[in-house]
Amino acid sequence: MAVLATSRLDRASIQTTRPASYRPEIQGLRALAVLMVVVYHIWFDRVSGGVDVFLLVSSFLLTLTFIRKVEEGKKLDLGRYWLQLFKRLLPSVVVVLLATLIATYLFIPRSRWTEVFDQTWASLFYVQNWLLAERSVDYYAADDSVASPLQHFWSLSVQGQIFILWPLLFALCAVMAKAAQVRFRFVVTVIFGSIFVASLAYSIAQTYGNQSYAYFDTRTRLWEFALGTLLAVALPYVSAPRLVRIGAGWIALLAMMSGGFLLDVERQFPGYVALWPLLAAGTIMIAGQTGSTIGVDRLLSWKPLVGLGNYSYALYLWHWPILVIYLAFRQRAEAGPLSGVAIIGLSLVLAYLTTRFVENPVRHATHSARRYATAAVAISCLTVAIPLGGWQLALKVEADRLSAQTIAENPGARVLAGLVEPSSSYDAPVVPPAADINAEWASLPGRCGNPLITHDGGALTGHCSDNGIDPASSTRTVVVVGDSHAEQWLGVMRPLAAENNWTLVALLYGGCDFGIPAQDLKGGCPDFNRAALSYLADLQPDAVFTVVTSAHADTPRDTVVPGFALAADRLQKLGIEVIGVRDNPRFAFNMMTCLEQSGAEASDCGQDRRTTLVEQPPFEEILSVAPQTALIDATDLICSEVSCEPIVGNMHVYIDDNHLTETYVESMYPAFKDLYQEATGWADIRK
Repeated sequence: MAVLATSRLDRASIQTTRPASYRPEIQGLRALAVLMVVVYHIWFDRVSGGVDVFLLVSSFLLTLTFIRKVEEGKKLDLGRYWLQLFKRLLPSVVVVLLATLIATYLFIPRSRWTEVFDQTWASLFYVQNWLLAERSVDYYAADDSVASPLQHFWSLSVQGQIFILWPLLFALCAVMAKAAQVRFRFVVTVIFGSIFVASLAYSIAQTYGNQSYAYFDTRTRLWEFALGTLLAVALPYVSAPRLVRIGAGWIALLAMMSGGFLLDVERQFPGYVALWPLLAAGTIMIAGQTGSTIGVDRLLSWKPLVGLGNYSYALYLWHWPILVIYLAFRQRAEAGPLSGVAIIGLSLVLAYLTTRFVENPVRHATHSARRYATAAVAISCLTVAIPLGGWQLALKVEADRLSAQTIAENPGARVLAGLVEPSSSYDAPVVPPAADINAEWASLPGRCGNPLITHDGGALTGHCSDNGIDPASSTRTVVVVGDSHAEQWLGVMRPLAAENNWTLVALLYGGCDFGIPAQDLKGGCPDFNRAALSYLADLQPDAVFTVVTSAHADTPRDTVVPGFALAADRLQKLGIEVIGVRDNPRFAFNMMTCLEQSGAEASDCGQDRRTTLVEQPPFEEILSVAPQTALIDATDLICSEVSCEPIVGNMHVYIDDNHLTETYVESMYPAFKDLYQEATGWADIRK
């Protein structure tokens, strides 16, 4: 996870507009928060809660700026404000994005490039948090996205969205205050107090129900900004004895710094647990300038710490990509003591250079006209967009060229099926290209036309799609149901349905094997399976196709999916045929990462078949409960008699450690069709 740094615009407005109100301890607080984030990331691999402190501080400073403008009767001029703001923010962002793209080309495996490209666009346009929110609950997103060198831009995106929304709300408050003839601060308190309550309630509910999405959701973070606004409004009216403020300041500082260790921050934020660092930081700000030699403000006003606050934005931008790229280059899971110090040192140097030679010249430019600011923003965006777009176009041209290669050049599973003579060497490149490997998820083009109803009348959880063939004109209706391992077989089920004019429906939920769930199980997967069984009973398809066993990376013995046999028996009693396929081998390492390691050969990543899957699948266990189940073992189309390899027939077999590429599964089709007909006995399958 990552943390964001607050815009310099608000700090500058305090310094230049009302120098007497400048509070160096807040600048020191910001520096201390970014140091917490860096240290926690590099050595402890934990979330520090620092992101929440920055959200609070950024909102506090932003609120002071607009309260001052409204109460002094100045024009808000929101367009100018936004242009000036992003004129100051974007140049440093562009430098880091360009540097990260260069490092990606040099050090990041090609299989992860697509993810970096997507996140670069999202970071540039301040929507990174929404991209990560979707992919954090997307089972099919590659695991490597967790270690993206641009993941930390999620918090900048949240802040950028607030920097657009908050001024609009302040303008609304000003209009309402004038119309109702009440104090501006009163209206601000009502509006932002309501946002605080509503967003906190929503945040608690979402964090409990879907924490991985809630962490990146702007709506679950609104209350943190609202708290900063309320603090700025109330601060002039809050007072306490000096001794109380001294003690409270130190207690709050210790609480803020220790929260990442004492709390399960990563799994419980941003719900009510986020109040811990926010209330701690708020207490420090309320304690204010005590004038005491033992006050916490004395530490936070320490000149080196305040000076570091000037570079906190750039330090935040640099530390995460440097860490991730170092780990990728050294093929390590974490940084050591010395390498961590080196990463911090390099981050500080780059933060200083970026601030001095990029951010400050733009911020202090004498030409501040709207036209100049607009041009600066546009040029900043184009500086990233042009090379990134060109790079993506070049990869697309390469992918199109590879897709035109012949079966003889890339036979894939046809080699194992004996349909094509194997070659000792292939002149053509391996397909699919590594840069496109994370797009190798099979799918169907259409959306289900039937209403999806659960057993209790609610909306069906999961994803439903079809091949667009009208059931009224099709010869059969077949439903593929289950998780991503069922989904990957769409690579053969899709052409099989097209060739035989079947309606094919895919009913999928990531990470959820298909079976009758135990009665005491709760959550998304049991709910999905109950809903799927109800849907299938209503639809009455000719057949259901699913994966019936689970392979394991640590043992060659695969096991029957819990509850599958009972589900098959129930469907068969409804007159629905059930067709099950054995799970594909799984590994303890990522096949693509292994291939892309420096000097690695395909043979170095292959595994002895006997240590991967036992010879006989546990089909007898299924047949003892549901004897009419048609069962398929396609392992011979994935592994040779000796080994399971990452490349077969000049084709990449695996996306990661356990998912097959769509391209490879499609190459199984001629042989798989025979296996399917043999298992089902369907005489009408076209040859």
